[in-house]
Amino acid sequence: MKGHSRRQFISSCLYLALCGSPFILQFGCRKKDKSTSLPDISGHENDQPKTDSGFEPAYLSLHKSGELKKRGEELWNMMKSCELCPRMCGVNRLEGNEGFCRASSQLKISSYHPHFGEEKSLVGKRGSGTIFFTNCGLRCVFCINWDVSLEGKGDPGTIKELADMMLDLQKMGCRNINFVTPTHYSAHILLAVDMAAAKGLRLPLVYNTCGWERLEILKKLAGIIDIYLPDFKYSDGKMAAKYSSGSETYPEITKAALLEMHHQMGVAKPANDGLMYRGLMIRQFLLCICSWQFYCFGLNSILV
Repeated sequence: MKGHSRRQFISSCLYLALCGSPFILQFGCRKKDKSTSLPDISGHENDQPKTDSGFEPAYLSLHKSGELKKRGEELWNMMKSCELCPRMCGVNRLEGNEGFCRASSQLKISSYHPHFGEEKSLVGKRGSGTIFFTNCGLRCVFCINWDVSLEGKGDPGTIKELADMMLDLQKMGCRNINFVTPTHYSAHILLAVDMAAAKGLRLPLVYNTCGWERLEILKKLAGIIDIYLPDFKYSDGKMAAKYSSGSETYPEITKAALLEMHHQMGVAKPANDGLMYRGLMIRQFLLCICSWQFYCFGLNSILV
């Protein structure tokens, strides 16, 4: 099926708007909040986040045993013929080549900051410690973060700098570390978490993904990620192929990925303080595709 470019997608939207279309258009997958401002915390006795008394991040034991670093190195080696996402494009990213996601082995980050636009149970009063990674393997034409995911806006960084970002966010009082579009940098993330854990990182890790994940990769994340936050965008492979760069396998692959995430973590439930520390949270989005039809992506029956 012939795919649509972002330009074609937006043009059709504007055409319908000018024709008086009754549909309210929603472009994109998630809110984009570039604000780095923090709420007023003057007078607080302790600037460090207070977590549920029974919580300890799962990755600490794997860090102490050396397993966390080992898994990061295994994912790193997979970039020799890259198989980190379902496209399995086979590009040698370690030699500086760019995969379908347009990322090489050079880490590239758009921004990091306390984010207050996520679900309330992830934000609390201090925000979710969000790190926005540049580039994306799904490449949806409707992405609201298109300058980051499609055009590659961001700055190069090192694994050590990524670890330092996590520690900075923890010092700011953020409730978790929230990796946005992490799939193509999963190796960098695990290696950075290992470094940050050695320096005192103790926050839950949020894997904020499009949902289109390989089971093999998810199994390497078991015992490391505390909260899975996947999208479910399409129940129709033809629509996925049309609007997300030929990803016709999205529905079946994502359903299997959601089941694996649930198997690992179960349903996310708030602790006594109202915050999430572990579990699976599935996001559904109502997307108005701008042609003469209206499509609703997502299946209520798949929610757990």
